Amino acid sequence: MRELVLAAHGSAVVEAAAATARLAGAVRRLTGAPVTVAYLDHRPPSLPAVLAGRPGAVVVPLLLGDGYHRTVDVPAVAGRFACAVTPGLRGERAVALALYERLRAAERAAGGPADAVVVAGAGSSRPGGNDGTLVAAGQLGRLLAVPVSVAYCSAVSPSPAEAVARARADGFRRVAVAAHLLAPGRFSRGLEGLRDVCAVSAPLADHPRLARLVAARYEAAALPEAVPLRVA
Repeated sequence: MRELVLAAHGSAVVEAAAATARLAGAVRRLTGAPVTVAYLDHRPPSLPAVLAGRPGAVVVPLLLGDGYHRTVDVPAVAGRFACAVTPGLRGERAVALALYERLRAAERAAGGPADAVVVAGAGSSRPGGNDGTLVAAGQLGRLLAVPVSVAYCSAVSPSPAEAVARARADGFRRVAVAAHLLAPGRFSRGLEGLRDVCAVSAPLADHPRLARLVAARYEAAALPEAVPLRVA
């Protein structure tokens, strides 16, 4: 059985590694495959170090957008070790459904639903790098009966604070933020510190839908004759 390497962005925040480890454990249980996490930044082990000992592995990028890491960095490193690289997580309905369920949980904890929602992604200055957030916001908007807008925690505008302020200026009083982020870190902490919001949803990495999506990515690459897993 081919090994599975999860390529995560990485964070100095301890909770980020813990959330990614929970995802890895869930994927291991679903697939029965050996699963290792490698990081693209901020903490070891690095992707080159992990793949050097696992030539021919399947690499699943734990990335919600197709920015530099997804389109340049990960494929370049994987190519050095004859590893297969699957698509990232961008644009998948499973991500939007996980985002919806995290949002509903945050709203329940806050005492009721929002009347407007801001979907906050990490942000990228690379062409196409924000498409994952835009697609997720569109999908979420079709599941909700309230206005949905987008914001980015870095690189491009509007910022989450700006998007919340615009919603408030438009007359909405219960504005929630749906975090289109995988793991806790600097960006999620920034969202939690926003003023004038009724709720902020948790990151997505350890949501069961994400585990099923990653498992399906692996099986499509490693076991092309396998029956695809249901990921919605």
